[in-house]
Parts: sequence; C-alpha cells; structure tokens
Amino acid sequence: MLLLHEFVSLGVGLGVSAGFAPGPLTTVVITESLEHGVTSGLKVSLAPFLTDIPIVLLSFFVMAQVAGFHSVLGGISLVGGCFLLYLGFVNFRLPPVLVPAGARKPNSLLKGAMTNFLSPNPYIFWISVGGPILIQADLFSGTIFMVCFYGMLVPIKMGMAVVAGRSRSFFSGRHYLLLMRFLGLVLCCLSLLLFMDGARLMGWLA
Repeated sequence: MLLLHEFVSLGVGLGVSAGFAPGPLTTVVITESLEHGVTSGLKVSLAPFLTDIPIVLLSFFVMAQVAGFHSVLGGISLVGGCFLLYLGFVNFRLPPVLVPAGARKPNSLLKGAMTNFLSPNPYIFWISVGGPILIQADLFSGTIFMVCFYGMLVPIKMGMAVVAGRSRSFFSGRHYLLLMRFLGLVLCCLSLLLFMDGARLMGWLA
C-alpha cells in the first residue's frame, strides 16, 4: 500500500512529466498557439478534462476486477514501471520538437479532445500506471493523486501554449532539451516506486 506522500510524489512527478512530454496533444497545443493564437492553444490544453474521465473510469473498472489478485496487480505495476522507464529513456534521446506549419480552421478544443481521446498514450498510462496507483488509494489519497496530477499537467500545457504563442524557438532550443532530460530522470526515479510496489504485491518484498 502506498503512503500519502508517495501519492503526492507520484501525482506531481507524473503530472509534470506528462505536461512537458512531447506527443500528439503537445504538438496540437503548440501548433494551435502558433497558427491561431494563445487562446486556441489554451483551449487544447483543457482537453484532458473532457477526455480523461471515461479513460480513468475504464482503467479503474479493469483494476477493480483484479483487485483481489495481488500477483496480477503486482505484474501490472511492474509493467507500469517499465513503461515509465521507457518514457524516461525516450526523454534522454529526444530531438528538438518540430512544429508543422499551415493554416487550418481553428476548432481547437475539439481538435485537442479528439487527439487526446484517440491517442494510445492516455490508455496505456492509466491502465499500466494510473490504475494500479488508484486501486490502492482510499478516497482521500486517490483525490490527492488526481488533483496533483491534473494540477500539474493542465497548467503546464497552458504554459506551453503561452510560450509557443510568443516564442517558437524555445521548443527547439537547448533549455527545452535539458528540461526533458531532467524529467526523463524523474520518470526513471518514479518507475522505481512502481517496481518496489509491484515487488511487494508479488510477495518479493516484505
């Protein structure tokens, strides 16, 4: 069972890493900000609030079905640890972000919602990482984790929209790459928490 401070650490660390991580939603945030202004990018940033509810509920339902099988939960936690470790290594080898050009009709919130809902990343994350964390939480700890996670993820996406609207060079510059390498290290450290939790559920640790 995770302790409260571990739920906070996981929520903050995963939220920050997910907020800055390159991917379909981040690309749409930057693109909309560049093509249609900061307001459009801010709308895209709100997409997780619309799309993640059914994804979280689905992952929680799946986890609830296997809640009594500690070895299964342990195995899923180990898979989640591997997923975070993979994302960490991806951050270390990240090239500068390339933003596509070209004018399109600004329907930013819908674009963001469809991008996030159809991307495999949220499903993989919530089933292999977020779900095993939530299934171990009581109502208070689970709420704290969600608040920390989305309290980091969405404001960071909004900040990226503001930066993209004012300075395209940031995302292809050295500071962004250094930040992503630091967050890669954070992800690798967080993966250790899931590995340890998975090992406890599997009975490998006392």
